[in-house]
Amino acid sequence: MTYENLHDSPPNYLEHHGKYKGLMGWLTSTDHKRIGLLYLYAMMIFFLVGVILGELMRFELFFPGQQIYGPQAYNAFFTLHGIIMIFTIVIPGLAAVFGNFSMPIMIGARDVAFPRLNLFSWYLYILGAVIALTSQFLGAGPPDTGWTFYAPYSISSNTNVIAAVLGAFVLGFSSILTGLNFIVTMHRLRAPGMTFFKMPLFPWSLYATAWIQVLATPVVGITLLMIVAERTFKIGFFDPALGGDPILYQHLFWIYSHPAVYIMILPAMGAITEIVPTFCQKKIFGYKAIAMSSLAIAIVGYFVWAHHMYTSGMSATARWVFSLLTFLVAVPSAIKVFNWVTTMYKGSISVKPPFVFALGFIFLFMIGGLTGLSLGSLATDIHVHDTSYVVAHFHYIVFGGVGFAFFAALHYWYPKMYGRMYNFKMANWSFIFLFVGFNLLYFPQFVIGIMGMPRRYFDYLPQFEFGHQLSTIGGILLAVGLVIMLLNLLVKKE
Repeated sequence: MTYENLHDSPPNYLEHHGKYKGLMGWLTSTDHKRIGLLYLYAMMIFFLVGVILGELMRFELFFPGQQIYGPQAYNAFFTLHGIIMIFTIVIPGLAAVFGNFSMPIMIGARDVAFPRLNLFSWYLYILGAVIALTSQFLGAGPPDTGWTFYAPYSISSNTNVIAAVLGAFVLGFSSILTGLNFIVTMHRLRAPGMTFFKMPLFPWSLYATAWIQVLATPVVGITLLMIVAERTFKIGFFDPALGGDPILYQHLFWIYSHPAVYIMILPAMGAITEIVPTFCQKKIFGYKAIAMSSLAIAIVGYFVWAHHMYTSGMSATARWVFSLLTFLVAVPSAIKVFNWVTTMYKGSISVKPPFVFALGFIFLFMIGGLTGLSLGSLATDIHVHDTSYVVAHFHYIVFGGVGFAFFAALHYWYPKMYGRMYNFKMANWSFIFLFVGFNLLYFPQFVIGIMGMPRRYFDYLPQFEFGHQLSTIGGILLAVGLVIMLLNLLVKKE
């Protein structure tokens, strides 16, 4: 069979050889589909490292007191767990994998606008992740600041903070270049006749996400460099002993990091918007409302950063203004949920694994969103700030939301990616373990958080023991679900 024969299929992108063969063929490819899969394979490795670190933390917290390792190791584990999961998984996540793979196909483009820049973005992603991971093994010991690198502790800590910060900085560059590539691709390479309001809704979500990546990520990049400069040259940006302001760091960090939540969740919402009408066998309800709500989330999301800082000494006026804006940003998210549910109404629903994972996403995202409103409320947040309640809310958004949407998208596009099908029964079993395990892992943390359990603590009082034990059992079930899912997707069916 030759490609020149018009009756034959074009070469399979998984097998087609360019200038190089084998691994080098993949590492030098500018094919957007291959680059999407390169991101997927790298993320699977980093995700497994992050899960192992999370499980180690849960095992340590099964009983009060020291069980396996000491408090410094615990601080290092939750720092690296956060850096890996945030900067290498949930921020690039769906956009890097399924955006690269599907978006050019969905808008009728041959590839992204800058294929070589796309490959360079992947290399930056790998470089940043490797620098962040090696921070555990170099210098004066693993960083212990948490993934937020809060000053002034990140300046005074004698651990290897600079390597972790530089790793996050490089990952930010990868994010900026990917966003720029996607914006230009959607503006310049859409198929003839495809106006913006004829574009599928997954590219719409990537478009809104890309603008946040391009405009917000430089802020955190500069802020992280300021941490490096502060540690190296004692300039005095954030260190109060040198005339700096540690609250300034919080403002600069969250000006990026709250929009980053929407970098995570908007592509997830876009994937769900493709999956729901497919398995309901109906057109999506409210196309323009969903498209505009993506832009509304991207725009309003820039103005809510200080709801992370209610206890930092802001004025009463600033607090109620940011509280109001926090409630407003929930409106476009609610529009999407209402439209998904309305699309299901009277649909001819086919309950296949992608749709099951999509339903799981909607349920968990609703819990994450509604508890987010309670944190946006001043009176509630003051009491549960920096407790396990915040940990639970955050994970219901970034794992219950982004994670389950990623699994839904993976099962949805898997046949397109590999030309083969997975086992539906195993996929459903993996969902059951993941869904039950996730809720058992994180819902008890809402309860112990309200009871007063602080987050990021190595030890705890006896009244929190039962909640922590439930969470650890949930973590084990979650890990079982992940193993079943990976085996199902990786092992070829005869």
